[in-house]
Amino acid sequence: MIGGYLGAGKTTLVNHLLRQAQGLRIAVLVNDFGEIGIDADLIVSTDGEVMQLAGGCLCCSVGSDLIGALIALGERSPLPDLLLIETSGVALPGAVARSVKLAPQIEVDAVMVLADAQSVREQAQDRHVGDTVRQQLQDADLLVLNKVDLIDDAALTDIRSWLAMQAPHARLIEACDAAVPLALFCALADEVDSPRSLERQSGGLFAGDASGLRRARRKPSAAKAFDSLSLTLEGPVNVERLAHRLIADETGVIRAKGVLCNRIEGHAKHPVAPGLPASDVVVLQITGRRVDIRAFAPRHQDPLPSDGRLVVIGVRGQLDRERIETIIRDAQQVEEK
Repeated sequence: MIGGYLGAGKTTLVNHLLRQAQGLRIAVLVNDFGEIGIDADLIVSTDGEVMQLAGGCLCCSVGSDLIGALIALGERSPLPDLLLIETSGVALPGAVARSVKLAPQIEVDAVMVLADAQSVREQAQDRHVGDTVRQQLQDADLLVLNKVDLIDDAALTDIRSWLAMQAPHARLIEACDAAVPLALFCALADEVDSPRSLERQSGGLFAGDASGLRRARRKPSAAKAFDSLSLTLEGPVNVERLAHRLIADETGVIRAKGVLCNRIEGHAKHPVAPGLPASDVVVLQITGRRVDIRAFAPRHQDPLPSDGRLVVIGVRGQLDRERIETIIRDAQQVEEK
């Protein structure tokens, strides 16, 4: 779910992601074609309310029936790998996300809200639209402070502090021209490849000028803006405890995916996903502070893994490997009854 007030950079973000598709079939849902500017060179053809885009991607017009559009999208073959819903500039993405959950077999991975570094604070104080802007920020799992190259360091420090108060539960990342890496979005339900798809995408996207998220004017020599860690976990781990600590502690984790051998001793202290069976193999997915834990479904009767694998992504310089490894070791310990 992509939200944010008018002019925050939502359409720029969508076009940026479509250009990074790398073979993924990305579907974009918009209120109306006239309200979004898909770059002309990405459009292959238009058929009614569906735009065929480059690389097998497509854009569908929602009209007044979001659930109907989602159901129709679910009947397409092949199914999209990733669905982006761009809300209107005055919509509340949290409310739209709750509506989306009414559609069968559709799950909201995360709500990403863009904020214009130059104007979001003024918009939030406006007597006419301020309530909407503040609620949009509060709905975010990931908050993208966009256009940071257009303000000075003092203003940036100030807006970071202000956003931390407005959206205390969101993870904050910064961007120029809404250049957010695709790996922060990619198909979390891709349980066949386990974390390999995320690891592959992070390795390919976080190097070079065109791939990362960087302060273009102030740091022109920056090679990348995100770090990723690929970790092997020997034996079972208390996945609920691990997930809780990764989102609660100051680890710098923005995005994580893992296939893990789950172990629950007694009653979990942090019921992120209550009711999971002990000693099961599960997929853990984290975006911002949103956690999803589900059973692992191997392909073609492949044997279940005996060890776990976890890939985590964070802003460069903020990802605390030592802290993450300590949390993992703690979650691997057998809890005394």
